[in-house]
Amino acid sequence: MVLCRTALVVILNKAKPICMRSYLFSRVYSSSPLLLFLATLGWGTNTIASRLAVGEVSPMLLIFFRWGIVVLILLSFYWRQMIVEWPVIKPRLKWLLIMGGFGLSLFNAFFYIAAHSTTAVNLGIIQSTMPGMILLGSFMIFGDRINKLQLSGLLLTLLGVVIIVTQGSIEKLMQLTFNNGDLLMIFACSFYAMYTVGLKSRPKIPGMVMLAYFSVAAFLMTVPLMIVESFVYGTVVPGAKGCAIVLYIALVPSFLSQILFMRGVDLIGPGSAGLYANLVPIFSAIMAVFLLSETFAFFHLAAMTLVFGGIGLFEYQTRRKVKV
Repeated sequence: MVLCRTALVVILNKAKPICMRSYLFSRVYSSSPLLLFLATLGWGTNTIASRLAVGEVSPMLLIFFRWGIVVLILLSFYWRQMIVEWPVIKPRLKWLLIMGGFGLSLFNAFFYIAAHSTTAVNLGIIQSTMPGMILLGSFMIFGDRINKLQLSGLLLTLLGVVIIVTQGSIEKLMQLTFNNGDLLMIFACSFYAMYTVGLKSRPKIPGMVMLAYFSVAAFLMTVPLMIVESFVYGTVVPGAKGCAIVLYIALVPSFLSQILFMRGVDLIGPGSAGLYANLVPIFSAIMAVFLLSETFAFFHLAAMTLVFGGIGLFEYQTRRKVKV
């Protein structure tokens, strides 16, 4: 009897940490603010990782490994569902290749190239202009109407971009001398904006299965990009530090943040969840200052204020439409 009681106590003591971990996981997985905070924090670290990758691994090889790892992970979990949904995807192959190959892969390509000649602070702030680009893309492709309030928001975000690329210098604006990295980042954002606008015509299949198909298309696009890079610029093969950076980018910003964000969208809806994306440039700027010793200048603050002011006008208009 004593032996049984002792064994029961031992089992219960071992079960307590397991129950506690299960309870904490359940609380985290049901907390949309925490999930979205962690997702955007992960995306913010992508700008830091991109700067750390400079000299450690060449940009096209980086995105080749990045999407290759993501594809392996997603295929291992969702290959059966992908087979089931293939009849839905097959008629949309051209759309799929454009979305994954150009929207995702080329965005990453120009993002990591831009990291070679601009700061993580700039990368983060310029990335926050995408809502304006998405609005403009929706107008140009689908004919979505832009009212005066939204147009004002768009102009504010564009003014913020001008301040970033000119570093707040009127002289640089007059002489048209801009940082190539900033211009490349703007170009990169236009590809992701195109991808986001294209999601309006997405087929009705589960989100993670769609992500798996996008990842395959993105990976396929990296192959010719990597070949061109190797012949024109040469390939920087990653060492231990480079491999660690690649693995981090693949697992955290590319995979884990995406899952956390999708769960957050499931809990509170895309409109409210989208507001959390505005945290990405803030996290990028803070981490760049503390981890990379980059300077956060007054023109960064001015640009960020204008960009967030523009985003605020977008969100105000959206909420007003919902109420009406």
